[in-house]
Amino acid sequence: MKEVYITRVSKFLPNKPVSNDEMEEKLGLINGKHSKGRRIVLRNNQIKTRYYAIDENGQVTHNNAQLTAEAINRLCDDDFKTTDIEVLSCGTSSPDHILPSHASMVHGFLKNGNLEVNSPTGACCSGMNALKYGYFSVKCGQSNNAVVSGSERSSTWMRSDLFEDEVKHLESLEENPIIAFNKDFLRWMLSDGAGACLLEAEPKGEQPLRIDWIEGFSYAFELDACMYSGGEKQEDGFLKPWREYASDQWSKKTLFAVQQDVKLLGANILEKGVDSLKRTFAKHNISADDIDYYLPHISSYYFKEGLYDAMKEAGIEIPWEKWFMNLQSVGNVGAASIYLMLEELVASGQLQKGQKILLSVPESSRFSYSIALLTVC
Repeated sequence: MKEVYITRVSKFLPNKPVSNDEMEEKLGLINGKHSKGRRIVLRNNQIKTRYYAIDENGQVTHNNAQLTAEAINRLCDDDFKTTDIEVLSCGTSSPDHILPSHASMVHGFLKNGNLEVNSPTGACCSGMNALKYGYFSVKCGQSNNAVVSGSERSSTWMRSDLFEDEVKHLESLEENPIIAFNKDFLRWMLSDGAGACLLEAEPKGEQPLRIDWIEGFSYAFELDACMYSGGEKQEDGFLKPWREYASDQWSKKTLFAVQQDVKLLGANILEKGVDSLKRTFAKHNISADDIDYYLPHISSYYFKEGLYDAMKEAGIEIPWEKWFMNLQSVGNVGAASIYLMLEELVASGQLQKGQKILLSVPESSRFSYSIALLTVC
C-alpha cells in the first residue's frame, strides 16, 4: 500500500464577501417582511461575512458544478494539468441536479478527457467522503493521483422566491404566513464556495501533507433525521419523501427547502461528536498532545465553547491555541468548509515539518462524523 499526500490545495469563493446587513438584500424578503429570526441566528453563529454565487443585480453567477470546476482549475498549472487528473471525486450536499451526478457535471465543465468520477452524497461529510475515496484509490495503487473536492451552492435553497408558494398557501388557509423557524434558521447559516485537493503517491510540492488515516461514524441507527431537504418530517420522526406527495404540494410545503430540527441538533451534535473523537483517539492510540492543529468544522460559534467543554469532560481536551477556524470570514460552506480551512492554514505559512493536523467534520443531517489526521512533510 502506498503513502498518500495532499500536494496542492485550492479554493474558489464567488463574487464579493457579503456582510450581515446585505444578506436579505441578496436572498430577498419573504412576503415582503424582514426575518424575525435573522438577528438572533447571526448573533449566535457570529459569522461576519460569507459568499453567494449571486451578483450585484441578483443574478446567479455560478452553479455548484461551476464553483467546483473553478476550484479544481486553481489546482492546476503547467506542471499538473487538468488532463493529468485520473480520478475526480466531488462531494456536496447541494448538487445542481438529481441526475446526472455532481462529479459528472463537474467533469463536463472541465472537459479534460476520460477519467473516473465519484459523487459521494450527504451533507458536510460528503466532502470528506470524497477525500477518502481519492485516498483509497491512490493508496491501493488503482491510480497515480486523484482530485477531490467539497462544494456548496446553498443560496439555491435560501432565496425568498422558493418560499412564495408556501406563504400564499398559508394565506389562503387564513393561517399566519410566516415560514417556520426550522426553515428560516438555515437561511442565515449557509453560504457558497468550493475547495479542492490534489492527492498523489509522492510527497511533491513545497509542503505536502501525508494522510495518515480517515475515520467515519454514523449514528443514524439511533437518531432521527435532523437536517433534511426533499421531504417532510412526520410526528413520529419518519421522513416522508417528496416522491410520495402530489407535485402541487412540493412548493406549497417547500419540500425542497433545507430544514433543521434545532432541538435535535442541540441535544446531540456535540455529544456524538465527542464520542466519535474519543473512539478515534483510542483506536489510533493518540492524545491531544499529539495534535498541533485542530480544524473543527462547526456550523456556528454558538457550539465552540460547548464543544471544548465536552471534550475536556471526556478527557480529550485540545487547547484553544491549537484550534484553527475561519467560519467568521467565509461562513458555513458545508462540504467545502474543511477544504477552505485547510487551504487557509497551508497558505498561512505557519506549518512546520512533522506537525500533525486533525480534521474533524460533523454532519447533522442524521449525525455522521468524519475525522482525519495529516502530517506535514
